[in-house]
Amino acid sequence: MFDINSSTRRRTLPLAVSLCALLCVAPALGQTAADQESAPAKKGDGKKPAISQAKPTSPNTTVNLLNLMVKRKLLSEDEAQSLIKQAEDEAYVSRQAAKDATAKADEAAKAATAATAAANPPGTKHVTYVPEIVKRQLRDEIKREVMAKAEKENWASPGLYPEWAQRIHFYGDLRARYQGSFFPTGNDPAGTTNFNAINTGSPFDNCLSPGCNPYWPPTYDTAQNRNQFRFRARLGMDADLTNGFTAGLRIATGENNSPVSTNQTFGYNGGNFSKYALWLDRAFLKYSPFDDLAVSVGRFDNPFWSPADLFWYRDLGFDGVAVQAKHEVAKGLTPFAVAGAFPIYNTDFNAGINLGSAGASVGDPNAGLPYKFASKNRWLFGGQAGVGYQFDPQSSLRLAVAYYDFTNVQGQLSSPCTVRNASDVCDTDIMRPLFAQKGNTYRELRNIIPDTFNNFGAINQFQYFGLASAFRPVVASAQLDLGYFHPAHIVLDGEYVWNSAFDRNFISQVAVNNFGPGVGNTPGVYDGGNMGWLTRVTVGDREIKRLWDWNVHVGYKYLESDATIDAFADSDFGLGGTNLKGYFLGGNLGLSENVWASLRWMSATNISGSPYAVDVLQVDLNAKF
Repeated sequence: MFDINSSTRRRTLPLAVSLCALLCVAPALGQTAADQESAPAKKGDGKKPAISQAKPTSPNTTVNLLNLMVKRKLLSEDEAQSLIKQAEDEAYVSRQAAKDATAKADEAAKAATAATAAANPPGTKHVTYVPEIVKRQLRDEIKREVMAKAEKENWASPGLYPEWAQRIHFYGDLRARYQGSFFPTGNDPAGTTNFNAINTGSPFDNCLSPGCNPYWPPTYDTAQNRNQFRFRARLGMDADLTNGFTAGLRIATGENNSPVSTNQTFGYNGGNFSKYALWLDRAFLKYSPFDDLAVSVGRFDNPFWSPADLFWYRDLGFDGVAVQAKHEVAKGLTPFAVAGAFPIYNTDFNAGINLGSAGASVGDPNAGLPYKFASKNRWLFGGQAGVGYQFDPQSSLRLAVAYYDFTNVQGQLSSPCTVRNASDVCDTDIMRPLFAQKGNTYRELRNIIPDTFNNFGAINQFQYFGLASAFRPVVASAQLDLGYFHPAHIVLDGEYVWNSAFDRNFISQVAVNNFGPGVGNTPGVYDGGNMGWLTRVTVGDREIKRLWDWNVHVGYKYLESDATIDAFADSDFGLGGTNLKGYFLGGNLGLSENVWASLRWMSATNISGSPYAVDVLQVDLNAKF
């Protein structure tokens, strides 16, 4: 009996057989005398076997064979030791593998025993028959789990878009509109001065001498009714970038770059079925690490909550950065806050004039040299805080107060400058608004030096105009949604605005419009204001999504001239701007899934300045996808 395991025997058997074969043929190769003497005696020769004096016999057969081969000089001592070392290594590896397998088998048996014990507590009865209804339930549950995983990992429907494409969402809307603008009798036939046309074009010769300028300043229509057919088309994309990041883009129609309108009038911009332009309407990146916080950068929707079109027009986009936060502190009670910084105008990096043509004084060493204007960048900084309360599943109340600071929007009188023609410039020309509607109070920007060329201020008064007031408005907003008759709701909206930076005494000294009734050619006293309010009642469905969904609304609006910047106000009521009051009503009716018709009637009148009133009818066909 050898002291060697079976694995070792299996691995050394071929080697032993080979060695045995060599030993069997060894005699044919010849033996030494000593080998013959030590060989066992043949049967019947009468001699006892001799005891070999060689190396002690090993208990391992393979080792003994190797020793014998070395003795007979069939192998060298080094070769034999190498073979023995190889056999020992293989035997060690085999023993370790067997040992590891045995240990793992024992662990698996223990785990199986423990699982069986846990699944079969004391008192458990084994049922060898499973009812068919239970089998069906198990099959259905397994099928649902497998299909859910298949849909999530997209291996059940290989024709679907890849995972990254499924994180991109496209949306859009279309609107066709008939708009009728009707002017009642009694409006000022001279119209209302269009300061936007002056400030975005050549300066107007605002001379004082009778007949010095045969042309009237550009004015808004106050007498000729208009019938227009218009449309709006918008296409947007939102992309989930994972890890809380999203990106958005939207393009829209528009007959110009107005911030408050994407309407395109049929036959405008050249007519004759000319193609229309598309504008980049939204482009932003948003980071929302969790549902209660969002940071947006780029051009995005109004981040401030505004239930009405009093202060902000609903389609207005904001350029800049905004942070929105909210948190439910009690059941149904959710405070929220918004803050942001938004550039309104950025001075041209190379804005400058030539002092020679601008009237540098005689002997000025800088005369004729290029000169760069100081930066007059305009910004909007805003903050809003509010609270929402859901007092039953379909009813809620929301309140908010906001403060806005418009910097560098108030016009300033230039340093004394000589203006000889419409192409000359003064150092505050860049403070004129480059987009406006109507309603705000304006002042002259150029301090033109009276000289013989302009008949000491009587002629050649080429002038630009800037806003007479500063703007730091406070806005309070409220909405009460009563859903006791759900799906029909009663919604009450209200908003109030007060411009805290308004200075009536200063404005009355520099204003060129918004005067009260005067005598003859003498204007009355300045009659502008700094507050406004709106109230509205809506009855019906909150949203129009399906066939026969409906709602109707009625409201009243009062917005004085300098309560807010007219560029950002409603573009429909009174045909846009501030210094307007009047009522409005309308309704919506669903015609199909995401298709509906709208009707609105708006009647507006000037609060101050020359008489002006207009009624606007809008009939819309809307669709979204």
